[in-house]
Amino acid sequence: MKGNRDIEVLIVEDDLRIAEIQKRFLDLMDGFQPVGIAASYVEAKTLIEVLQPDLILLDVYFPDMDGLDLLKETKLQTKQMDVIMITAAKEIDKVQAAIRLGVFDYIIKPVVFERFKQSLQRFQDYHRKLIKLNEENSQISQQEIDKLLWKENDSTTNERVYLPKGIDPLTLEKVLEVLSKVKTGLTAEIVAKEVGVSRTTARRYLEHLVAIEKIEADLSYGTVGRPERVYFLADKIFDKLAE
Repeated sequence: MKGNRDIEVLIVEDDLRIAEIQKRFLDLMDGFQPVGIAASYVEAKTLIEVLQPDLILLDVYFPDMDGLDLLKETKLQTKQMDVIMITAAKEIDKVQAAIRLGVFDYIIKPVVFERFKQSLQRFQDYHRKLIKLNEENSQISQQEIDKLLWKENDSTTNERVYLPKGIDPLTLEKVLEVLSKVKTGLTAEIVAKEVGVSRTTARRYLEHLVAIEKIEADLSYGTVGRPERVYFLADKIFDKLAE
């Protein structure tokens, strides 16, 4: 286990534009150091061997390989490194295979920064706990294992620990409560008035909920002016489409 330093991240992505976006996302976060970008199987194998990163951000689809095969090879090695899949692959068999192979997280493209940030912050917390436990003990208790795997008894408390900076859990609950009272969906302006916050603040909370797939958003085209985003609880979007 490596010492107290930035988490080294290798990006394995054949679309260099997407790889650069992921690198910029990492640059916006404290505690992470992008150490390389691999766009092919040969590059990925070489950089993994040479750099031995703490974390790999891995796609599934490549011209010369299946990212899941690389994941399998990586997991068979003795090196201590984790993998977050970032991919357009939505097939249940690929998701299931990735989970069985022990990925830390699975993110569907296009990547929203808040979802990306949430995943990386969870990994950062896990990584720090693991280092601390490794330094203090040769064996750990069941309670420590549960905390390491985020299996706290209170799932609500656990969710709150990983809320992004600037997102208050009580305000988030109020926003969800306002949305639960209507079937037609609400704009950020209406939600702001109901909750008692600014429109900008309401939009930040709403977009966070969209990012974690608790709600969905659609465009409303009025008779005058630009279209507005309208927000719905995830299970109510289907009611709207059925009307």
